[in-house]
Amino acid sequence: MIFKVEGHKFRSGLMACALALTASATFLPVEPVHAQTRTLPDFTDLVDQVGPSVVNIRTVEKVVQRGGNGEMDEEMQEFFRRFFGQPLPGQPRQGPRQNRPQQPQEEERPRGVGSGFILTPDGYVMTNAHVVEDASEVLVTLPDKREFKAKIVGADKRTDVAVVKIEATGLPAVKVGDISKLRVGEWVMAIGSPFGLENTVTAGIVSAKQRDTGEYLPFIQTDVAINPGNSGGPLINMRGEVVGINSQIYSRSGGFMGISFSIPIDEAIRVSDQLRTSGRVSRGRIGVQIDQVTKDVAEAIGLGKAQGALVRGVEAGSPGEKAGVEPGDVITKFDGKPIEKPSDLPRLVGNTKPGTKSTLTVFRRGASRDLSVTIAEIEPDKPNKRAGDRDEQPQKPPASAAAKSLGLAVSDLTDAQKKELKVKGGVKVDAASDAAARAGLREGDIIMAVGNVEVSNAREFESAVAKSDKGKSLSILFRRGDWAQYALIRQTR
Repeated sequence: MIFKVEGHKFRSGLMACALALTASATFLPVEPVHAQTRTLPDFTDLVDQVGPSVVNIRTVEKVVQRGGNGEMDEEMQEFFRRFFGQPLPGQPRQGPRQNRPQQPQEEERPRGVGSGFILTPDGYVMTNAHVVEDASEVLVTLPDKREFKAKIVGADKRTDVAVVKIEATGLPAVKVGDISKLRVGEWVMAIGSPFGLENTVTAGIVSAKQRDTGEYLPFIQTDVAINPGNSGGPLINMRGEVVGINSQIYSRSGGFMGISFSIPIDEAIRVSDQLRTSGRVSRGRIGVQIDQVTKDVAEAIGLGKAQGALVRGVEAGSPGEKAGVEPGDVITKFDGKPIEKPSDLPRLVGNTKPGTKSTLTVFRRGASRDLSVTIAEIEPDKPNKRAGDRDEQPQKPPASAAAKSLGLAVSDLTDAQKKELKVKGGVKVDAASDAAARAGLREGDIIMAVGNVEVSNAREFESAVAKSDKGKSLSILFRRGDWAQYALIRQTR
């Protein structure tokens, strides 16, 4: 059989059917591939908008050196006279060496290059504290090539935020963004001076928010290319607002490897306000040592979820001690705000004005309770004292079978020791090994309680250990110097 379609003849079969269907079908226009692709961001307007507010910061430091008069050091000249019979070319011949005192001279040397941005039209500039640290002179260069000597208003090492001031007016200040609206995956841009290359623009996306790197503040993580010299420059959203200060990179080579960190602008503004007002930052403290709440700890104390900040130690006379905080407590809330991880607590307390009365919610012996604490001001950083450090000595074997599972040997305190330590009871650690040593106990510590049971002497200590559940970790409250501390020992059967 023969079919005729639009003047063409075809034989019967599959081909004829297919052509017939094709002839009768109605086709929709195919959308071009490029029209289906989401448009990539255009940063040109943002650069025009924010670029004039980004500055280059150069620092100079003074170095004291001898022999700064252009002549070679006398010891080196003597070397050439002895071994070559003549002074170094270009150096005058001199008679026998005389003891002439050399006057130390100061020399200014370039220290580093960083970035910053104009915070206010009257000349306040924000940057990183490490950019201006130890600088004897700070030079700020604007995009229009005007250069100013800047005065360091204040710098805060804990947050790595600094404010400098230049004598100028009518400057183009940045717009500050709302960090709460920043979303992971959002496009962001950085402007700075990587490797001293001014007005360099890089872009990427927000990789994470509230990234905890162990520093005082949670960071914004991005994949924006940040290199040495970018420090202190702004991180900018697509609305042209500053949402962070570029501060750190993760790198094994010293250069960018796809991970960079920025200080959230809301935290930076809070710090800068204090620096501009008083030149320093005042922070709160309660005087406790904290640690992570592990699953083992949560199980041992009956806390349903591994959250909060475990109190390892309480400073004598601190606000925490006065409020009734005890080693072994888990702080779960501060002024009603939940503490999910240990780093949450110092940030909340640090942002509280000293003298403020706040509420700590602690979990203790299976129940939660609220404690009222008056926030004190944090003290300046001091060198860490390693109290009780001593040469390693061979450990003594445990004194009894009950304490053997803990790796401890203990003895009663004398009346003189109790008076000196200002305690009513407890036992002295004569040796700590195995599980006890791994938990942090050492010779000289004073154990005050075992598994929430106070002990006055070695007999009570042995009884408390013997009654404990050998299948669970055992909590130990002990004193070391002026600090009461908390340890968790994994028992062996």
